[in-house]
Amino acid sequence: MPPHTAPPAEPRAGHSRPAAPLPSATAERTRPAAMLAAVTAHELRDFLPEPLLGELRGVASRFSHLDPTDLAAADFHRILAREDPEILVTGWKTPPLPAVLPPRLRYVCHLVGSVKHILTRDHLAQGLLVTNWGGSISRIVAEWALFHILSCLRRATYWTLAMHREEGWKNLGTETASLFGRRVGLHGFGQIARELVRLLEPFGCHITAHAPDITPELEARYGINGTPSLEALFAENDIVVELAPLNRETEGAVTEHHLRLLKPGSVFVNVGRGAVVDEDALVRVAREGKVMFGLDVFRTEPLPATHSLRGLHNVSLTPHIGGPTTDRRRDAGAFAVRNLRAYAAGTRLDAVITPELYDRSS
Repeated sequence: MPPHTAPPAEPRAGHSRPAAPLPSATAERTRPAAMLAAVTAHELRDFLPEPLLGELRGVASRFSHLDPTDLAAADFHRILAREDPEILVTGWKTPPLPAVLPPRLRYVCHLVGSVKHILTRDHLAQGLLVTNWGGSISRIVAEWALFHILSCLRRATYWTLAMHREEGWKNLGTETASLFGRRVGLHGFGQIARELVRLLEPFGCHITAHAPDITPELEARYGINGTPSLEALFAENDIVVELAPLNRETEGAVTEHHLRLLKPGSVFVNVGRGAVVDEDALVRVAREGKVMFGLDVFRTEPLPATHSLRGLHNVSLTPHIGGPTTDRRRDAGAFAVRNLRAYAAGTRLDAVITPELYDRSS
């Protein structure tokens, strides 16, 4: 079977004709007939600046753009049925797909991360091909994790609040610390964690990681040590970075027990998923002021205005902005264009969302 093809889909309920088969790398290729980009004008500008937009337009015989801002789902479904594209490009603001897909729709190229707001597992089971931004933004999220580590070690939130609100200046009673030579633990070892390992190289850190897929080969390749338990990860490191995906196994996995294993002066950073951590427990530990926290993600987003984490001098807070910075969104756009060109050529795509990956993602 060609690299990105799927078994022929069963006719969808309500369809008078079966879905067309996916293109084959071994068959005579024809250019995809139509592509619809259902993304906002801002997304189009940020993710697909020229020449990327021109390359994307050239993939299909017909290209159209729909800005879904304030577009009701029912209106989107009517437009989608009328356009009946073979390829649909989606983003953060794209409305959910209808249960019954247009007959020609074969490929959803999602410019961003999670696809769960636009499609269901059943869409994948029907044979719909879906990709997202994959590892194209991993280094940017890793960069943000490094920012939070350094911010916590240097007590940046404390000094910022003191200078803005209290006309403060440095005092010898507030300790700061360096990252050089520290012990760093990573919960999760996907692409972001691996990029963070590379960023930490100049600091000479000793790095351990806890994840179900760590192998001796990965340990050797990245110069890390696997650790069999979360308890060891929290108890034995100066800095712990939360990077595990959110799924049934990891939701609430980091408990008050783990957080209290952190030594005084330690740092806990979460740029992964807020719901992996027991947030009530995190608040209780943070209020004691012995551990520094750098948090970009939360169980409830936006973070409520009266949330107990706000105003704590030992907590660095950012509003879930660890993803691609505006100037680097084009990296994800370039990744999408490569996938679109591979689809048109009938060759292998990257970051394909399978039903199994869908189940494990947030």
